[in-house]
Amino acid sequence: MFEGFVTIILLILINLALIVLIQNVIQTNPGVASGIFIIKKSLHFGPFHAQIWSYQRIVMGLFAVIDVIVVWWRLIRRYHQYQMNHIIQELHYIAQGHLDHRIPFRLKGRSQHVVTSVNALVDSAVRSMDDERQIEKSKDELITNVSHDLRTPLTSIIGYLRLIEDKQYHSEEDIVKYSHIAYEKAKQMKNLVEDLFEYTKVQQHGAPVNMMQLDLSQLLEQVSASFELEGHNKGIEISSTTRPSPLMIEADPEKLGRVFSNLVANGLKYGMGASYIRLSAVEHQGQVQIKVANDGEPIPEKSLAHLFERFYRVEASRSKATGGTGLGLAIVKSVVDLHHGTVDVTSTPDETAFIVTLPIKQPKEAKEAADHEAN
Repeated sequence: MFEGFVTIILLILINLALIVLIQNVIQTNPGVASGIFIIKKSLHFGPFHAQIWSYQRIVMGLFAVIDVIVVWWRLIRRYHQYQMNHIIQELHYIAQGHLDHRIPFRLKGRSQHVVTSVNALVDSAVRSMDDERQIEKSKDELITNVSHDLRTPLTSIIGYLRLIEDKQYHSEEDIVKYSHIAYEKAKQMKNLVEDLFEYTKVQQHGAPVNMMQLDLSQLLEQVSASFELEGHNKGIEISSTTRPSPLMIEADPEKLGRVFSNLVANGLKYGMGASYIRLSAVEHQGQVQIKVANDGEPIPEKSLAHLFERFYRVEASRSKATGGTGLGLAIVKSVVDLHHGTVDVTSTPDETAFIVTLPIKQPKEAKEAADHEAN
């Protein structure tokens, strides 16, 4: 307002100076005065033919219009500068570490776009920082879990080999027994390392996916056949069915085979008392739904939401007999995500079922990315 007041004073002084100059020009030039008089007499306005009796009125009116425009422009310009300075102050406050603060006021015009963009940028930065912290936390948890799961069998291996090294055995049967235990623990470590490698490989951004046309019927039959002997030894019948047959989809055969192998292996390990493991696939509206079901003991309801987390194991499954790494189902979810599908689980006293839903045809972007990785 002070600047507006000063601007008005300066404009009045400029107007007076210009009027004095115009009057001097007219008074010192009789021809100009005569021309103005002739124009004044010839101009009529309105129905009553009103005349302009003084050129000063025209000059003053013109100056008044110009003054109003200049004052308005100056005030609006200064007001926008004031708004921008206020936004900059808010930005400095946020930059000092107050990341929970947002610019609270609403403006008009482009200034509001600036405020909205700043608030959105801060929100995005906070989300990125939270994601980064979550990733770091996830990495720390991964290292901790891997270290724990590797240390346990490694301690047993070193302990039994030390007994043999120090000749703390009574017979050759003891040597065979200790060696066998160490061998089983070493296999457990190998399985963990392989699962960990597979999990990190599918978790990597831009993990290569070899998409191609494959017959899901044949894939499920191959998975069933590979576990047939193990299932027979446990009294579990393993079978597969598809509708229609053959059932063609676009997928990575190696990774998809790993998915269903992990689900069948999971049923064999943890489906206590099961008599069957059935793999079934049905096509419906451009998608295929694959169910891997068994009639073993149900999974506790509180555990269903955590099954696909890394290293999560149902409490009853932490026995040495199962030897699970806790990565099998996490690998399943990661591979299914790579195929733009979903995986769910249901468990009742009658049946536990893992349901994988995949698109028949992969999105165009996914196929182009797969082709790029292949090249």
